[in-house]
Amino acid sequence: MVPPMPTDPVAKPRTKPAEERRDELMRSAERLFLEKGLEQTTIEEITAGAGVAKGTFYLQFSSKADILQALRARFVQGVLDGIVAAVEGRTGQDWRGKLAAWSTACASGYLDAAGLHHLAFVAEPPATREGLSRNILIDHLSELLTAGASGDAWSVDDPGFTAVFLFNALHGVINQPVDETPAGRAELLRKIEAHFLRTLGLASGID
Repeated sequence: MVPPMPTDPVAKPRTKPAEERRDELMRSAERLFLEKGLEQTTIEEITAGAGVAKGTFYLQFSSKADILQALRARFVQGVLDGIVAAVEGRTGQDWRGKLAAWSTACASGYLDAAGLHHLAFVAEPPATREGLSRNILIDHLSELLTAGASGDAWSVDDPGFTAVFLFNALHGVINQPVDETPAGRAELLRKIEAHFLRTLGLASGID
């Protein structure tokens, strides 16, 4: 008599976790939106690109606009993750270095995903402009400005206002046509950093 086969304790599940399905749908949508645009892309194309049934889409998203909003949120979170890593890479009291790191990481995050940013915020803009005055990037910058003021690195009367001002200055610059050669990009980042530092009354290094 042949003994029964033992159960494999590490057998892979036959269905993927919901978060993995969601990520696959978002990656498929991002690729198609960038290739074809939002209006020209169908939900069937998104699900085919993700290798899932059409019904799976509606378990995660209500519409193409809904998945685009999720892409916006993921984009901003990705930029913030890069900023946090850059700022935390500076020593505790190096406030000038932290501010310089913030400006460079934020600008780089936008430039690295320029196509998605243009699609999600310019070609298909959000319903309101609230994100230009209230978002997690501005919140993080405001916290940094507050902490630096507490550490006597600079004086700032209204960190929230200053954070909105600096973020929108950066945002406006990177929304212009930019020289994407390595030298052109380095020069742009240098200028952005210099203006951040000057706004807080710090030497820019190019003065």
